[in-house]
Amino acid sequence: MMAARASNIWLVWLTFAVALLLSVASLPKFMELGRPLWLALFLTYWVLAVPHRVGMTTAWCLGLLADVLNGSLLGQNALILTLITFLVLALHQRLRMFPMWQQSMVLLVVFGLAQLVQLWLNALTGSRPPTLTFVLPALISALLWPWVCAILRGLHQRLGVN
Repeated sequence: MMAARASNIWLVWLTFAVALLLSVASLPKFMELGRPLWLALFLTYWVLAVPHRVGMTTAWCLGLLADVLNGSLLGQNALILTLITFLVLALHQRLRMFPMWQQSMVLLVVFGLAQLVQLWLNALTGSRPPTLTFVLPALISALLWPWVCAILRGLHQRLGVN
C-alpha cells in the first residue's frame, strides 16, 4: 500500500505571507507609483496551479488582510482580489494553454481592470484624484509575471504541492 503524499499546502500560505510583506515593504518615493501587485501575482499563480485549493474565499481573506496591513478601506482589496480571482478562474483553461507572453498580455488586462476598480473606489472615497498612473502597477506586474511564474512553478514542482 502506497503512503499518501503530503500536500505541502503550507508553501502556498508561505508565499502569500511573502507577498503581503512585499506589498507593504517601503520603497523609494519614485518607485512607489509602480509598486507591483505582489499579492495579485502570487494569487494568480496559485489559482492557476491549484484551483481546487485556492479560490475566491482565499482571495477575499487575503484581501481583508491586505486592507488591514495597508490601512485602506475595509473590503477594498478584498473586492479587487476577488475580482482578479474570478477573472482568472473564468479564463483558467485558456490561460494554461497560452504561451507566457500571451499570459502576460491577458494578465495586463485583468490587472488593469482591477486597478480601474481601485481607482474608482478611491475616487468615491476622495482619497486620490484620477490619473493615468493607475496603469503602471498593472504593467509592471504583467512584466514580472514570467519570473514570478517560473519561481513559483519551481517551488511547486520541487515540493509537490497538490
